[in-house]
Amino acid sequence: MKRIVSAEIDATVDRATTVVFSLAVAQGADVVAESIDYRIDGEPIEPVELTDALGTRLHRFDVPPGGFTARYHAEVDGKAAPAPIDELDLIRYLRPSRYCESDRLLPTAAAEFTGLEGRALLDAVSSWVGAELRYVPGSSAPTDGAVQTLLLRQGVCRDYAHLAIALLRALDVPARLVSVYAPGLSPMDFHAVAEAYTEGAWHVIDATVLAPRQSLVRIATGRDAADTAFLTNHGGYLTLDRLEVTATADLLPIDDLDLLVELG
Repeated sequence: MKRIVSAEIDATVDRATTVVFSLAVAQGADVVAESIDYRIDGEPIEPVELTDALGTRLHRFDVPPGGFTARYHAEVDGKAAPAPIDELDLIRYLRPSRYCESDRLLPTAAAEFTGLEGRALLDAVSSWVGAELRYVPGSSAPTDGAVQTLLLRQGVCRDYAHLAIALLRALDVPARLVSVYAPGLSPMDFHAVAEAYTEGAWHVIDATVLAPRQSLVRIATGRDAADTAFLTNHGGYLTLDRLEVTATADLLPIDDLDLLVELG
């Protein structure tokens, strides 16, 4: 399957700041073509690229005041290699985190899913989160975690993923957040899904069911949204003026929700 993905960002830098972008397709994908272009007032600037153990590629640079643009484009062919299995990850992604308060959701998880494990547990958690929440753009705050999402009973993709992750961790299943490009998503944007470890591999959970899991392209992987933001800045002021994301596939698959799917 060939997928073409892109992101265009326009911003205004009011005071010199350090910027970190997470736009690039993660290391490990079969990228056949890629272009990355960052500019301030039309002049190109070169970032420092940093790659973490899970293949997340971060672009960091210092930006003076002015008009800032970021342009990313990539063509990905075929399926990426399976996500690596790291014993430290199997510990790290069992612990509560900033947006996935699994310790506080232990009673809920035990009441709803006791006796389930493996594929049956993943299916049950995904179905339950999808049934309990309403997808309402703009309904959640950037600081909302899984507990607040459950209380509000609504949210967007990251909220669905945070709740699924917290419930799985509460049941001793390692789970983490992945930001992705998502062919088939409407309206188009960056997307967030969960990955859970079962049967010896990491498998995708997307309780929103807004895009086929087989078409997703990994960008960043982490404990929750604090580790996977597409843009962060430190030490100055930046205003996001425009964001446009595109993701297409030459053949959009039909997602069989009864199957386990590894992120490709």
